Amino acid sequence: MNVPAAKPPSLGELVARLSALHPKTIDLGLERMHRLLERLGHPERRLPPVIHVAGTNGKGSTIAYLRAILEAAGLRVHVYTSPSLVRVNECYRLGRIGGGVLVDDAELRATLEHCEQANAGQPVTIFEIETAAAFCLFAQHPADVLLLEVGLGGRLDATNVIEAPLACVIAPVSMDHTEFLGDTLLAIAREKAAIIKPNVPVICAEQAPEAIAVIEQFAKRQRAPMVTAGQEWHVNVERGRLVYQDDRGLMDLAAPRLFGRHQFDNAGLAIATLRALNAFKIEPSAFEAGIVNAEWPARMQRLASGALVEMAPLGCEIWLDGGHNAEGGRVAAAALGDLEERVPRPLVVIVGMMANKDAGAFLANFAGLTRHIIAVQIPDRDNSMPPDRLADAARHLGMRVEPSASVAAALHSLTRLAYEAPPRILITGSLYLAGHVLAANGTPPN
Repeated sequence: MNVPAAKPPSLGELVARLSALHPKTIDLGLERMHRLLERLGHPERRLPPVIHVAGTNGKGSTIAYLRAILEAAGLRVHVYTSPSLVRVNECYRLGRIGGGVLVDDAELRATLEHCEQANAGQPVTIFEIETAAAFCLFAQHPADVLLLEVGLGGRLDATNVIEAPLACVIAPVSMDHTEFLGDTLLAIAREKAAIIKPNVPVICAEQAPEAIAVIEQFAKRQRAPMVTAGQEWHVNVERGRLVYQDDRGLMDLAAPRLFGRHQFDNAGLAIATLRALNAFKIEPSAFEAGIVNAEWPARMQRLASGALVEMAPLGCEIWLDGGHNAEGGRVAAAALGDLEERVPRPLVVIVGMMANKDAGAFLANFAGLTRHIIAVQIPDRDNSMPPDRLADAARHLGMRVEPSASVAAALHSLTRLAYEAPPRILITGSLYLAGHVLAANGTPPN
């Protein structure tokens, strides 16, 4: 009698199984990572040249610009980012001529299972085993460069096993994950700056004075040449265009497609990185094409169609942003302020956050823009902040707030209200919430 072969686990089932190997979702340290990579034959030593990107806000957008520019120059670009929004595959982009592709289910499953077998049941966090899988994948596929995003912090992050990257990039540093990185900007900056390696160029965004002082100290100790926004390079908005300048000259480029003034700064950081390196020959046309074409979901993303959009008031605008800390709220609020100047509309903020976030500091950014907040729970997240706690934070700021069972219910409830103009709606507070919205709307990243 033939027994049917067992059906392989889905990626979701496999990730759930791997998540059970270590009780702590986040447990910073490099010992487990070094052990696993040794058992795998050190794939991290067989990678294409690495650009390592740390920071609190703007890492992903900066990587999106780097990828788009490098691909416009005809290069093959591997990319590792986290977290995913809808599918774990989003974390792994394999470089191809003409544009990268997300790893397919079969190859990702096989690679994760290979890492699971090498780990042999030892404690390992899900991020560590996913990062090891990234190194295995990228070591097997040729490419010209790997863009590697730090997961959390830097010093003890699983990605910080790369001994000699091509460049270290530090996006804006601000307060977040204080339970893991420290409760001062100084402490957090120390964690981020610890990705700096000996003699490797450091390209740094504009920072608060205490953060830049720490980063400069680390760079000096490692004898790493450093180029910093506002010092060695500058980016400005002139007549709606991006104007970048350094000691090599001036570039007058079209505005980024990604929305918000902060995206000019993120694009500038990407340009500064590539101009600081001699590894790639990039024509001005590739810089412009990359800046214009870069995409990064859930960062002031306009949802124009989809299942959730159809539930909202007719003619409204829906924006989705995964910002979840005070600085993330600030840049989203600034972008909404720009929209309000152009086309005034009543603003409603639908917000869901994780329990370890500072809801008051985040929501304070919107106090001058709206008094109408709808608090929701993030689905399927054990550590989601209860809506009543979110509501308390909003009321403390003088905002009118109401709880709702879901984003869909919140959008539907707005159809019963009378507005002088169709409202502008921002859904925000967490990348986990943003991923749920993209999946429910039927517009997942690709």
